[in-house]
Amino acid sequence: MSQQPAVGGVTVLIVEDEPLVLDMISQELTDQGFAVLEADTAEAALSIIQSGQAVDVLFTDIRLPGEMDGWRLAATVRESKPSLPVIYATGYTVERASQVPGSVFLKKPYRPSAIAETIRTLMGGNGTAN
Repeated sequence: MSQQPAVGGVTVLIVEDEPLVLDMISQELTDQGFAVLEADTAEAALSIIQSGQAVDVLFTDIRLPGEMDGWRLAATVRESKPSLPVIYATGYTVERASQVPGSVFLKKPYRPSAIAETIRTLMGGNGTAN
């Protein structure tokens, strides 16, 4: 698959509790030209969002440590950012993703490059923030 051009202006918040997976995703998206913010819990992700940092796409694992899972994180974020694209990821079977507008489900294991492709699709094909 051909390398896509760098993506201007798109910031992705990655929420993943496995350090190696988080690093792999972060590196791939950075290499693809995305700006990346990282969190290892839903609570840390909410702190980033509430701090006012620009986030154009939320990429979250569904199973996370702490009080809040990825579903609840996305629902909470969508209260203030209803059009925020969300990419859910998990190794478990999930039917709920198709019921959440503006979201995509990636089943583990996935190729890190599939995340960049999915973000570009969610952002209208060119990967730029609207």
